[in-house]
Amino acid sequence: MSGRLVHVGSAVVDYVYRIDALPAPGTEKTASSYARVAGGGFNMMVAASRTGMQVAFGGQLGTGPDGDFLRAALAAEGIATLTPPSPAMDSGNCVAMISGDAERTFVSWPGAESVLTRDMMAPIKPAPGDWVFTSGYTLSYPGSRDALADWIAALSPEIPFVFDPTPVIAEIPRQILNRVLARTTWLSCNTNEAAEIAGAGDAQTVAVRLLAEHCPKAAGVVIRAGAHGCLVRLADGDTRAVPGFAVHAVDTNGAGDAHIGAFVSALSRGLSPWEAARYANAAAALSVTRHGGSSAPTGHEIQEFLALRDQATAARGEGREATT
Repeated sequence: MSGRLVHVGSAVVDYVYRIDALPAPGTEKTASSYARVAGGGFNMMVAASRTGMQVAFGGQLGTGPDGDFLRAALAAEGIATLTPPSPAMDSGNCVAMISGDAERTFVSWPGAESVLTRDMMAPIKPAPGDWVFTSGYTLSYPGSRDALADWIAALSPEIPFVFDPTPVIAEIPRQILNRVLARTTWLSCNTNEAAEIAGAGDAQTVAVRLLAEHCPKAAGVVIRAGAHGCLVRLADGDTRAVPGFAVHAVDTNGAGDAHIGAFVSALSRGLSPWEAARYANAAAALSVTRHGGSSAPTGHEIQEFLALRDQATAARGEGREATT
């Protein structure tokens, strides 16, 4: 495999509570389980790392118990940290409430990951063959977005840059968002985020507008649609809907991260965008069958999952032939 994934984003500590349903205002719920786990950008990095890509973290970690927890989690996954810790504050955290329908509700508190300056980013030196990624969360923070947008704009043209606007896209100033989109090589977003950028419409229409009006240098865009899979449109106009996989979901937290991490990892190995999208759909499908945001599968698990699906499809085809 060529190069690394250099993730210049935000990692936080998730405090995860599982409940049957969200409490009504002014009432209380008792959780059925609780966990303290690494989250935020950690989930995407784990997805890429577990599928064989070398990963380095270029965001900011704090000094304190949450920063220490994240450093240990990154080290356990073999992910290098490129920047020194912030001496001024601890890393942020997020309370995640996972309800019985597998949906999640978040309340976050920004920490060291919300402050990023060009001096802090000086140790981050992407090399030819590397891939760079950032998310809308880091661009939504007033203390990091200007420096990060400048840094992205100055990236060498041969470095592929992948961007996920995330659900906080409305909190990113439009001039910052436009600058980042103008440098984006691959945009991966869900249907709501795509519409926030390019306006309402069916996925193919929105994808056309994303490339024509917002991402002029992009190789392609991926519009994720959960269990339905994703739509991939390339700069040359080639467009395909790549079906998802039906599974029993228990926790959708981190599914988008698993998809993006697996997609970038697959592209870096030379898979076509269509093959990479199917691989990513499988990664996301497996991730929602497990509890926890950093539940991304390994490359071996994805290949095994796809092989079993292919066998089942072939068996159904043979069955139809036998009855004709």
